[in-house]
Amino acid sequence: MFASRLRWVLPALLSLAAATVGLAQPASAATAAGERYVALGDSYSSGVGAGSYLSDSGSCQRSSKAYPSLWAAANAPASFSFTACSGATTSTVKSGQLAPLTSSTTLVSVTAGGNDVGFANVMQTCVLQSEATCVNAVNNAITQVNNTLPGSLSSLYSAIRGKAPQAHVVVLGYPRFYRLSGSCIAGLSETERAAINRGSDALNAVLAKQAADAGFTYSSVVDEFTGHEICSGDAWLHSVSVPVSNSYHPTATGHSGGYLPAFRSAA
Repeated sequence: MFASRLRWVLPALLSLAAATVGLAQPASAATAAGERYVALGDSYSSGVGAGSYLSDSGSCQRSSKAYPSLWAAANAPASFSFTACSGATTSTVKSGQLAPLTSSTTLVSVTAGGNDVGFANVMQTCVLQSEATCVNAVNNAITQVNNTLPGSLSSLYSAIRGKAPQAHVVVLGYPRFYRLSGSCIAGLSETERAAINRGSDALNAVLAKQAADAGFTYSSVVDEFTGHEICSGDAWLHSVSVPVSNSYHPTATGHSGGYLPAFRSAA
């Protein structure tokens, strides 16, 4: 009798399980479709270095291959506003990019902080001047990271929360730029490369703390870019390049293989 009952119970259970799985898939899709997503930040969010810049983005250089565009294309949110802009600081994100945020915004991404501490100038110094001057420039930037950047980030994050009180906010960090003892046979010295990595680590540490203090989610990209730094032999970052604005920015693969997974895992 048990065997006979099992013959009809098992198909019924399997049918129920299949129906349950089938119902779960549209629910997930519906959740993604309901997102109202706003992408804020600097060139690491706009997509400088990825190419395929949107015609209406001008000098902000927003790219269809940047991680916000890729996430929106894959998830078809209810709305998508892309205001990230090359050269943005915490102050200019606050003053010029927050208009799309509302009480109905559900998801926000942001990269900001590198330009506040003169990242581009530090890299230019390291490329053009002596090793000692480079290391000194990095150390000065780290001082700014620790002493003045926390207040600037706190102000920006408070403004984001004030305009989008219900949103899940993801703060993304910056890559570690160099593989030490890597494949590069020219360019910066190993001491300079190590100093630049140390600066990136200091910046990311402050971003993580300020994000946590604001109740936001911090997502590091260091793991995703490990093995794909400059001098790795498979870099997802431009080294010194033409146009010079691409230098030290992620390639299109850096966005699809690095930033997108980091954002997707935290969104």
